[in-house]
Amino acid sequence: MNLTPRKGMIAKDIAETVEAVLREATLEEKVAMMSGKGFFKQFSESGNRWGGHPYRAGGGCERLGVPALYFTDGPRGVARGNSTCFPCSMARGAAFDVDLERRIGEIMGVEARAQNCTLSGAVCMNLLRHPAWGRAQETYGEDPHHLGEMGAALAQGIQTHNVVATVKHFALNSMENARFKVDVIADERTLHEVYLPHFKRALDAGCATVMSAYNKLNGEYCGENRALLTDILRGEWGFDGFVHSDWVFGVHKQYAAAAGLDVENPEPLVFGDKLVEAVKAGAVEPQAIDQACRRILNVIYRFAAAEDPLPVYAPDLVACEAHRAVALEAAEKSAVLLANDGALPLEKEKVRKLAVLGRLAAMENTGDFGSSRVRPPYVVTALEGLRRALAEQAILMGDERDLAAARAAAKEADAVVVVVGYTAREEGEFVPGDISLGHDAGQAKDNGPPQPIGGDRDSLELPPAQVDLIKAAAESGKPVIVVVVAGSAVIMESWLTKANAILQTFYSGMEGGTALAKLLFGDVSPSGKLPFTVAKSAADYPFFDKIAERIDYGYYHGYTLFEREGRAPRFPFGHGLSYTRFAYRALKLRRAGDNVEVTVSVRNDGKVAAAEIVQIYAGFPSKAADRPKKLLKSFARITLAPGETKTIRREIPLKDLSWRDPATHSWKLESGRHTFQVGGSSHTALSATIDL
Repeated sequence: MNLTPRKGMIAKDIAETVEAVLREATLEEKVAMMSGKGFFKQFSESGNRWGGHPYRAGGGCERLGVPALYFTDGPRGVARGNSTCFPCSMARGAAFDVDLERRIGEIMGVEARAQNCTLSGAVCMNLLRHPAWGRAQETYGEDPHHLGEMGAALAQGIQTHNVVATVKHFALNSMENARFKVDVIADERTLHEVYLPHFKRALDAGCATVMSAYNKLNGEYCGENRALLTDILRGEWGFDGFVHSDWVFGVHKQYAAAAGLDVENPEPLVFGDKLVEAVKAGAVEPQAIDQACRRILNVIYRFAAAEDPLPVYAPDLVACEAHRAVALEAAEKSAVLLANDGALPLEKEKVRKLAVLGRLAAMENTGDFGSSRVRPPYVVTALEGLRRALAEQAILMGDERDLAAARAAAKEADAVVVVVGYTAREEGEFVPGDISLGHDAGQAKDNGPPQPIGGDRDSLELPPAQVDLIKAAAESGKPVIVVVVAGSAVIMESWLTKANAILQTFYSGMEGGTALAKLLFGDVSPSGKLPFTVAKSAADYPFFDKIAERIDYGYYHGYTLFEREGRAPRFPFGHGLSYTRFAYRALKLRRAGDNVEVTVSVRNDGKVAAAEIVQIYAGFPSKAADRPKKLLKSFARITLAPGETKTIRREIPLKDLSWRDPATHSWKLESGRHTFQVGGSSHTALSATIDL
């Protein structure tokens, strides 16, 4: 019998075919669809190179003509071949550009299809609770609303080309080194108001699958947590796609199948024959197997039957010129100008010599070496980008290994650019030295065994040698521009006053150096905004222990914690300077059915065209329940010519203003006066109130 999906199948056809598969398939064939297959052999054949093959990751029954799904990772791009490498997710979070993120998703979908992959793990949406988290670069920031909008856009873009998107890691996976063991404790309000809403937003937008997290939640591993995978995900949210485990160690017991985990990846270590035995022994109901397969098959057939936007997904689409142009656009839009005393933009005619200092300036440094690693056909480094902008002979070089040479270069130059920050060695997915399980092994040291790399950061400060380099550059008396390469917040107090300008570029992708030159010389005005809060002291952040066995996640973190405690950040959430000035006026509120309509006008008061990110925050009566002073509820990226004014209108659903009542396990809108604040950062410009 051949039950292969056909293009043009309608919902009724799909449902009938899925039920036919379930009738015809044996128990062993059904259970085989509930796991990946062949990963370890492929991984070995590729020399332990992650992304060396498309990985079979669920589905598939050759006898009946059922196709399998083939997995590739993200989110910097397709982690296979030589794909387009975009700026990391945190950088794109700083762009606050939903349209751009959707277009990046579409490119990932095209490049996945061109490389024979049909399931993408690119939508990473774990909330940044603490900047030491090693994989902070893979998510978008600290705010649930912002996370939800960006992740939903990426998922929709990927699925445009009939690549199934998976949102990960469900849930509360905001630590790296302890991720396989840590038990995260969160009460109902913290869970539903802070750590889950962004996942729901992506699933409501159509994201078809979920990857479970390694960690425990309230005493139970997420991959076998019935409260999470069945009660909330299916029961409360109505999710009808399937859930698969994270890669290796993502499931521990066969009862995970009954708890709501449909696929074990990448191999049947816990499912497979052991799950067949559990069903035969009566430990797992056959109905649970049928239900899991029904969810898997519905997704496979729905995507396989849909018409493709492109007639052919040819290999030459991978990292093509149009895709590289979007990588450059993302790098330009994501850089955040944190401070500037007028040193930027530089004027080419006045910069005869430019000192470019720092070991990282010449390094291809696009992010960590874990599952999100992308190997593009080239990377434009900061040094190369500036050489192209000025000519090679105009560039003077030096780094932290020879401060005397660096001082000499700075003294001879008209301006100094110091590139500092981190690499895959200091932060990122933790790659143990003795095993890799899907990642590049640590680099050998002195011909000895490979060393562990990545993981959670030990310090939020720059390495001391880099601080010394900044101070040495400042001794020249020339304008010093510090470029920060990092996945999240860096504490800057020890060198802040030595810099005339600070630009955080994160990990800016394959065209990062090109974008940097355009930003520094004013071809493009910086327009990124911080997707997290930068503190003055590490003590201002929530408690973090990277080897914790158990940790409590509280209701407050990020800007909500700073405002609750009255702590002044160095740079607030949403902060970012421009080469122009924006003025806000005429804020108006109106009840419009089940929404609050917010209207505000923004004018460019400067002399250059630039983009502004309008941020709308809501404050609550906070009488029925303790609430943050304000929460981001909408944002809009707009571009204004000098002197131009645009009026922005946004509707905030009343349900988005509700709080979770743990007594009734329901959402409630508190009646009373709500305050809406609007501006270019969380330290907003205008406010108005409305009774709801």
